[in-house]
Order: sequence, then C-alpha cells, then structure tokens
Amino acid sequence: MSQELLEFEVQDGTAVLTLNRPEARNALSVALQDALIAGFREVERRDDIGAAILTGAGKAFCAGFDLKEIASGFGGGDGQGRQTELAGLVDGLSVPLIGAINGFAITGGFELALACDVLIASSEARFADTHTRVGMVPGWGLSQRLPRAIGIYRAKELSLTGNFIDAEMAERWGLVNRVVAPEELIPTCRALAADMNSCVPEANRESKRLIDEGMARPFGDALAWEAEEAIAWAKQVSGADVGARREGILERGRDQG
Repeated sequence: MSQELLEFEVQDGTAVLTLNRPEARNALSVALQDALIAGFREVERRDDIGAAILTGAGKAFCAGFDLKEIASGFGGGDGQGRQTELAGLVDGLSVPLIGAINGFAITGGFELALACDVLIASSEARFADTHTRVGMVPGWGLSQRLPRAIGIYRAKELSLTGNFIDAEMAERWGLVNRVVAPEELIPTCRALAADMNSCVPEANRESKRLIDEGMARPFGDALAWEAEEAIAWAKQVSGADVGARREGILERGRDQG
C-alpha cells in the first residue's frame, strides 16, 4: 500500500483512510486508485476494524478521476477494470464507511462520497456533478444514488447544470447527515465510528447488508426478504444475550437523554 498517496491509520477499531494528493485535489490517479484498492482490502481483511472513515488531505475531498491520465489512456493498463474493482470494494465493504467530506467533492469524487454509508461534511465542503461539463456521463453510481438521496428534481438540477452546492444546502437537501466546523470533522466522525463499534459487530454488518441489498429490490419484495433474513438471524442469537444487552441500551438512553 502506498503510504505516500493514501494515509492509513487504525485506532480503537476505526480505520481512517486519507487521500493524500492535495496538490492535485486528491484526483484519482491510477496509483491512488491502486492504493485505495489495497486500503479497502486491508479494512476487509482485518477483524479489529469495525468502522472506517474516508477523507481527503488539503482543501479537497476528491476532484474525481485524473483527467490527464484519462486523456492519455487511463495511465496504461486496464483502467476500466481497476475502476470497477474499486467501486466493487467500496460498495461491498462489510463495515460502515463514513465519508468525512472536508472540501470539494466533484464528479468522480462526488460518486465516491455517495458510495459511503454516512456523510459528515465540513462547512468548507462543496459538491458538484460536472460530468456533462467535461462531456462525460456517470458510471460509478451517481445517476442512481443521487436521486435516491435528494430526490429526482434536485438531482437533475445538479447533474444537468454542473453547478456547485455548499455544505449547508447539502444538509438541507438531505445529502449529508450533518455539517460541522472544519476542526470538528474528524473528531465527529471518530465519535460516530465509536458508536458504531459499540454495537454488536456481526449485527452491524448484517444490518448494513440488509439496507444496501434491500434498496435494490422493489419495496414489497424487500419487506418479505427482510423478514426471511431476520428469522434466519434470530435462530443463531441467544435470547439471554439480547436481554442483557437491552439493559445496557436503557442505561445509554438515560445518559443520552
């Protein structure tokens, strides 16, 4: 894994992956894509990681794919295969992935953000789908995820104009979970990851799978499928363990109330 292009840190069960090409606004060069592939494989391989955070160094989260490399043939090799592999790793990641959007998230970088499970934005974050401005169309899920996140009309406004929206507008539209001051971004994401890590890891992974796979099904089918999966899950869970954990939940509720 290239530590120069991707900073990778694990602390208290949380992996933090930082895109580290600030001079290029963290554009996804071939080398950075390879580093990300290695990083996500490492997250998936390790049993001591229960949640992950993805962010960028400098003033950008990610400016999308490296256009200079695209113009020269994706920098050599199987560019489309590499992108497909990276997209599959992000989509299939079994642990929750928190996007810490520190700055510009543009086109392919916007798609990378949308592939995260939760988005926390710095007040400096900016979002734009500029595919049509450069003569391209989305291929990494944006045209399907964005309308589901903010509604079809708002999604069309963004994708058919290439205009930017700021963090506050993104929060109002439901694109991000919340907006925080820049210095609070990573601490907020770490605290959220810690909450995730305090849950039963296997149940968290299964719940993430149910949500993701269920969204790809018609609503009625998804409800029936969820019921079948829940019955199968319940057969392998101890009632005594569930009861004991419930007492802890009530205490947590009183503390947070």
